[in-house]
Amino acid sequence: MTLSIIVRTTPIEVEFVSDLLWSLGVVAVEEHWDPDGIVRLQTSLGDDIDVVEQAMNSLPAKLDWSTTTVNDAVANKWREFARPTVIGHRIVIAPVWCDDQEVAEVVSSLANPDQAIVIPIEPASTFGMGDHPTTKSSLLMIEKYLTPGDVLIDVGCGSGVLGIGALRLGAVRAIGMDINPSCIAVSQENARLNNVADRWSVTTEPLAVIGLPADIVVANILAPALIELSSELKRLTKSHGLLVISGVLAEHYEHVAEALAPLQECDRIEYDGWAAVAFRNN
Repeated sequence: MTLSIIVRTTPIEVEFVSDLLWSLGVVAVEEHWDPDGIVRLQTSLGDDIDVVEQAMNSLPAKLDWSTTTVNDAVANKWREFARPTVIGHRIVIAPVWCDDQEVAEVVSSLANPDQAIVIPIEPASTFGMGDHPTTKSSLLMIEKYLTPGDVLIDVGCGSGVLGIGALRLGAVRAIGMDINPSCIAVSQENARLNNVADRWSVTTEPLAVIGLPADIVVANILAPALIELSSELKRLTKSHGLLVISGVLAEHYEHVAEALAPLQECDRIEYDGWAAVAFRNN
């Protein structure tokens, strides 16, 4: 059995509430429209109730939600609809259960198929299939700024897709951090699938235990958590290094930018109302 989250909302607010759930890195959101005018959104954040409560309570709006358990086959129904995701001009995030022919067809659609970087990912019970706007824009930032030999820290790593993507792009080392204990085994397996396990490490310990500053720090987490962790994020960003935040709305992140001062914004990539914002530690 799998722990499932049920969020009750209205037809007017269903899109807003759905976006909030996607911002947590869920891999699927199922809508149920009831005759009484209530819309039930169903999703999963893993089977650790403490992690679920912490994630749901971190949202900037109070939601009417509860949990239930569902059959594993029902919980995994979304996998039938997952497809390889193209990010930029050469990155392809491929669910491990997609057949080789399907992945090959996606790769062949690229302008330069011979330059494709195919990243197989199994999210299991973690967050991060690679198809959410915040993940896409974060990977584009990494591709744009990463220099071979860089060290990267991935805060809120989930399945490890960003850190592993950085390693595939030439990083010498990537360190992941997440509050969800299942992220350790899942991200380590994904690192193995991508032949970068020897350069990937992951922890559920607080950021304060990480003593190694990085050339690039990526934090794909919500604005309240970004503000709470702002001092540690700044500490971990090397002098002249880059901090990329991506769990923020494109038109509303001034309060996060203020918390990250004196780091200065130097770039921004937007996807579907979400933004990845790069700050330079000058």
